[in-house]
Amino acid sequence: MRAQAAGSLWGSRRGMALVVTLSVTVLLVSSALEFNRRARQDLVGSAAARDRIGLTEMATAGIHVAMAILAKDKVDTDTDTPLDDWADPAAVAAVLAEFPFEEGELALVIQDELGRIQVNALVDFPEGRQFNEAQRSLWERFLQYFVDRGRAAGVDFRGDSEPEAILNALKDWLDRGDDDAITGLSGAESAYYLAKKPPYAAANGPLTDLAELLRVKGVTPELYFGTPALPGIAHYLTVHGMAPGEGNGFRFPGRINITNAEPPVIFALLPAENQDLVKLVDEIRRDIASGRQTIDFRQADWLNRIPGLADLKLDPQLITLTSDLFRVRATARGGDTETTITAVLERIPAPKTGRWTCRVLSWQVE
Repeated sequence: MRAQAAGSLWGSRRGMALVVTLSVTVLLVSSALEFNRRARQDLVGSAAARDRIGLTEMATAGIHVAMAILAKDKVDTDTDTPLDDWADPAAVAAVLAEFPFEEGELALVIQDELGRIQVNALVDFPEGRQFNEAQRSLWERFLQYFVDRGRAAGVDFRGDSEPEAILNALKDWLDRGDDDAITGLSGAESAYYLAKKPPYAAANGPLTDLAELLRVKGVTPELYFGTPALPGIAHYLTVHGMAPGEGNGFRFPGRINITNAEPPVIFALLPAENQDLVKLVDEIRRDIASGRQTIDFRQADWLNRIPGLADLKLDPQLITLTSDLFRVRATARGGDTETTITAVLERIPAPKTGRWTCRVLSWQVE
C-alpha cells in the first residue's frame, strides 16, 4: 500500500511538473512570437519612417528647384504668363531631369498665386475700415458665379450664402471696427460669433490662413470646399499678396494676373455685360500658351487684340501682368508611398547682392 501510494504521489508530481513545463514552454514561445512580431513591426515602421523622411527630403529639393526656376525667370522676363518656363510642364520636367534621384521620382507644379483673388484686398488696409469698391464689385461677380452654378447643380446654399450677405460678413470680419455698427443687415461682428458654440471672436484684421473663411458667417463647407458637382471658392482665393505701405504700414493691392487666372476668376474680372465671353477668353488664352495663336501675352492690351474684343474694358485697378507670388506643389513618389509639399513663395531681391531669390510664406507637408 505504501509503495502504491508513493508511486501515485510520484506520478502526480510528474504530471504536475509536466503541466508546469508545458505552461512555461507555451509562455516562452508566446513571448518569443510576440517579441518577433514587435521586432518585425518596428523594422517595418522604421523602414516606412525612413521612406517618408527620404521622400520629404526629395520633395523639399523640388521646392528649391522651383526657387531656382523662378529666380531665373525674373532675370529673363518682366512679365509672368503661361509662356514662361515655370508654367511649362515640359520645361520644368527638363530641369528636374538634371537632378536625378537614385530612388523614386519627383513631380513639380508651379502656379501663379496672383492668378487668384486676394481675400484681404476686400478692405482698404491699413485703415481697414471701408470696402475697396473695385474689389467689392469683383467679389460680387465671383460669388454670384458660384451661387448661380450651385443652384443649377442642386446645391442648397442657405440665405446667408447670398453674395451680399457674405460680403458684409467678410468685411466685418476683416475690418478694424469691431463692436461698431455691423455692415448692412447681414454683417456680423464679434457679438454674433461669441453666441455660437463654441464661441469665438471676429479677427478684425487680415486673414493669415484661408481656412479661416469657414468661420465667417455665410461661408458654408459646400461653398468653401465644393461638391462633386461644383468646385469650391477656396481653389480660387489666396490670403497672400501683402505689399509695403507708407512708413511701416502695409496694403493689399489685389491685382490679378488675368493671363494665369482660371474661368471663375476671369468671370469676376469681366464687366457684367461681358461675362458671356469667359469661355472665349479662356480658350484663346490657352491657344496663345500652346502657340496656336500669335497674340503676345506680354502686351498690356492683349485681350483687346482678340478679334471682337477691341472694345472690352477691364478695371485697371484689378489687372496685372506680373507676379512675384507662386504656389509650388512638389510630389515625391517611391513604391506605394508619396509625399507632397505645397509652398507659397515670394520672389525678392537678396538684401546684399540684389540677386533674385525666394522666401517661403507658407509650407505644408501632406
